[in-house]
Amino acid sequence: MSFINHDIFVWVIIPILIFCARICDVSLDTLRVIFVINGKKDMAPLLGFFEALIWLIAISQIIQNLHNTIGYFAYAAGFATGNYVGMIIEEKLAMGHVIIRVITRRPAGMLIRNLISKDYRVTTIEGHGSAGRVDIVFAVVKRSQIQKFIEIIKQFNPKAFYTVENVRSISQMDPDMPYQPPLRRRFMRFLNP
Repeated sequence: MSFINHDIFVWVIIPILIFCARICDVSLDTLRVIFVINGKKDMAPLLGFFEALIWLIAISQIIQNLHNTIGYFAYAAGFATGNYVGMIIEEKLAMGHVIIRVITRRPAGMLIRNLISKDYRVTTIEGHGSAGRVDIVFAVVKRSQIQKFIEIIKQFNPKAFYTVENVRSISQMDPDMPYQPPLRRRFMRFLNP
């Protein structure tokens, strides 16, 4: 005598397992892509292995139970839910860096000083837009600091235009090292306490 009725197993348990398997493999796919984008060569293949293994298990259950239309819906629902779960995991991890570009018609001196005082490294250039002179401020920021950076921008100028773009790699920059003013400015501060 079995513990679970065969019909319950086929029509309830298998679709639930397919649903859960799809959530896992699609979430792993999202993480794998993030690791590939961020150049994490050690983790991406490992995640890809488990992603493919879980997918094979799920699709084999679909093929073995072709008459079970609930399994089709479980497969599709698991895929959709896996995308959502993967996006939540990606937000929580906030791995890597982004470049934030701010374009403002107001002179950006105060914004730059505020960002530097909070240990952000910025580069600024003067530009010309359709409405005249603009300041363009660039900063490479950890993904986990995006919201804090944007709040500083909005305090400076709520109408400032900004974009956020992924950065694949950074050269010759230690993001954990605090900002040091140029040597001349440090020397002048030493002379004039």
